[in-house]
Formats: sequence, C-alpha cells, structure tokens
Amino acid sequence: MTFPAPLTGVVPPVCTPLTAEGEVDVPSLLRLVEHLVEGEVHGLFVLGSTSEAAYLTDRQRRQVVEAVVGHVGGQLPVLAGAIDMATARVLDHVEAVTGAGAQAVVVTAPFYARAAHPAEIARHYRRIAKHSPVPVVAYDIPVSVPTRLPASLVLELAAEGVLAGLKDSSGDLAGFREVVTGARKDPATAAFSVLTGSEVIMDAALAVGADGAVPGFANVDPHGYVRLYRLARAGDWEGARAEQDRLCALFGMTRAGDPARMGPGSSALGAFKTALHLRGIIACPATADPQIPLSLEETARVRSFLTAAGLL
Repeated sequence: MTFPAPLTGVVPPVCTPLTAEGEVDVPSLLRLVEHLVEGEVHGLFVLGSTSEAAYLTDRQRRQVVEAVVGHVGGQLPVLAGAIDMATARVLDHVEAVTGAGAQAVVVTAPFYARAAHPAEIARHYRRIAKHSPVPVVAYDIPVSVPTRLPASLVLELAAEGVLAGLKDSSGDLAGFREVVTGARKDPATAAFSVLTGSEVIMDAALAVGADGAVPGFANVDPHGYVRLYRLARAGDWEGARAEQDRLCALFGMTRAGDPARMGPGSSALGAFKTALHLRGIIACPATADPQIPLSLEETARVRSFLTAAGLL
C-alpha cells in the first residue's frame, strides 16, 4: 500500500501488549490489531508513546513492526515511530522500521537536556527526509520532548517536501489551527496531513480543519472515535460533540491510578492495557518497567468505566 496523501481519518497509536516477563506478546498484539481493523480505523501507528516505544529494545521495536505489517498485509497504512535523541540514532531506526515494512516514519525533534534551536530541528528533519525511503511525519509532543515545533517551521518543511504530515499532541488548539490554516493556503502543502493527537478535543480539531486524529484511547474504543470522525465529516457537529462528550467521560479511566504512588503515564497506559485485558483483547495488562502496575482497586475503577459505557 502506498502512503495516502493526505492521510485522513482515525489512526490509533497501537499499544504494545507485553508478557509478565516484559517480552512483546505477539498473539495479543495481533488480536489488538484485529480489534482496531474491525473498528474500521484508517491506519495504524506503532512505536509511539502509547506503544511504549521508549521502553522497548531495538529488537522489540522491529518485532512489533514486522508483526503488524505482516498481519495487516497492506489493508491499512502502517506508520512507525523512529524516535530517539539525535539524528544519527533516528536514522538507524528509520532503516530498521522501513526494512520491516513501515510505509511512513514518525519523528520527534531531537531531545535530551535542552530544547533544540529551530535551525537544529530543521537540519534534523531535512537529513532524515533525505535518507528515508518513506514519508516523514513530524511528532510534536512537548510533554516528552522539551521543544515545541513552531508552526512556521512545520509549514516551511512541509512546503519543501521534507515533511508529509504532523501529529500534534501539544493540546494547543490555537497553534494547531495555525498549521491547518497555513497548510490549506499554500498549494505546495495541499497533500500535507495535519492530525491531532488529542483524545479529548478531536471534535474541535476536526472543526478547525484537521485531516484526522491519532488518539491513544482509540485502542479501547475504536468504534467511538471512528463514529466521531464520520459525524464530523458529515457536518453533524451536534452528534460529534455528543460522541466526544461520551469519549471524554470514558477517558476518565486514565485517572484510575493513585497519584500518590504513580505518575500520570503509569495511570493512563495502565488503564489502556487494563481495559484491553478486561475486554479479552490482550492476555496481560503489564506495562514496561519502571512503570507501576494498577492495583486491584484501581483495576476495579477501570472496570466500572467500561461497564457504564456498555463495553463489558
């Protein structure tokens, strides 16, 4: 399958099911992929934040891409994260994931101790695009990378053909709108994909012109996010808002973890995987070390959200 330009619709960042020993649980991963395909999603993004890519070894990263690409067999485009601190390391990941069959790579700005200068970010993306055999999608995730991608720089790189799209997980709707508006004004960026990474303002992002969304919570309820997308595309904004409100209420499960004993990442990813385990999609709700697993009481909270939503 060739990478669509622009990429549209719901493209979940696929969770990576793990065994209790911390290895990739491939049978569970493929059941999860089937769950998403049955939900009629429009693409799959592996090795992102929801995939716990930062916690996986290089061997495990390649294993995930090979398994997913081999299973979907060209039914859907598969994007793969090539996320690391510096350009040379990213290029190694690009080679690995494209060798495993990914049709696009998703890349953050370089990161480590300090925010990168816009000139360094531009140099980073230009070099990656020069060497990548597939399109490059920028990933703006300031919660993990201490550098926002300036709208002007994203649009400049898009016009050059360096970037094929943007996944914006900043939650900054005004900045997101600036990219959408700028991309639509320039014929050189007509095929540039602008995707929101937010689960809770997807309706608003679509209303300002987003091409689609990359919501981690779509692992749990892909049908809901696809329904929301279709309502928005049909111009039924009241229906889209109602579906977004339902999903926002369900998303409350990501706060099931006690903040006195775990961080928000452990709570959110733990809730995602616990929900998938309770729904019988994955065999084990384990998250990668050093994240803290949900307790029995916290698991019961996740169950109550699923029950209230009619998903159990």
